[in-house]
Amino acid sequence: MHGADPRLVLGLHRSRHHRDVLTAALDLGVTALDTAAPYFGFRSHVVLAETAADLLPKFALSTKVGFFPSAGSAEHSLDPGRLRLAIEKATQELGREPDTVLLHNPERSLGGLSPADGHALLGNACTALADAARDGLCSVWGVASWDPGPLGTVQVYDLPSPDVLMVRAGFLVGIDLLDATTVLRTAWQAGETWGMSPFGGGHRKVWEEFDPRPFLRPPHDGLSRVQAAFRTAFHLPSVSAMAVGTDDPGHLAQLVRALGTEVDTAAVSQYLRALHGLRQS
Repeated sequence: MHGADPRLVLGLHRSRHHRDVLTAALDLGVTALDTAAPYFGFRSHVVLAETAADLLPKFALSTKVGFFPSAGSAEHSLDPGRLRLAIEKATQELGREPDTVLLHNPERSLGGLSPADGHALLGNACTALADAARDGLCSVWGVASWDPGPLGTVQVYDLPSPDVLMVRAGFLVGIDLLDATTVLRTAWQAGETWGMSPFGGGHRKVWEEFDPRPFLRPPHDGLSRVQAAFRTAFHLPSVSAMAVGTDDPGHLAQLVRALGTEVDTAAVSQYLRALHGLRQS
């Protein structure tokens, strides 16, 4: 069952890339690290190698490709040649092959295309990542999608099947997106599903007004609302790993502690039924 053995992945989106956070993660038993080519102003890979080259072999490392620097900003591309070069560049900058390479928000390049054109474009991009894994530039490949809805319109069932599908997770994900994720991973027969952004970008006021602790099985004495939101996010949708960003070792330790708590899956199912009911009313 997805989520039966929850894993925390330290995400570097908006991170300052300080070495002490990486060492704290390892001390806490967090041995998965997620970044992307455009993070830290397109310098994430280089800065990691400069500040923590000796630590990187201790992590299962995932990165993402699909965004490219352009006139001080960023542009998105699914061109297979550019993706291949980006993977090779990531390996050079990191000083090691990443364990996982994810196609970064492919839906950004599918807008306005016909289903047939989108199918061909996405298919060529997925083939480029699958070939990179076959050629030893990474161990496995996958897709990270902020909005999986558009991907479901291009009939992915006959495209290369990703080893990993990364999607948004948690209470702040709407029912339409949760359903789109279910449709996509069923059609694509993806291997693992990972979650990301379980706090919806840092809206801490939400947890002052909403208490997610009833979604946990007792005992959960002492766990905060944020910890409960994080732990329950593994079931919204059902995922085996969760990427979460923090530069605070104390916050990271709290999230690790929350992993030991069990989720009341019946309460989660009731919550999802209620969301479906609200949409239909």
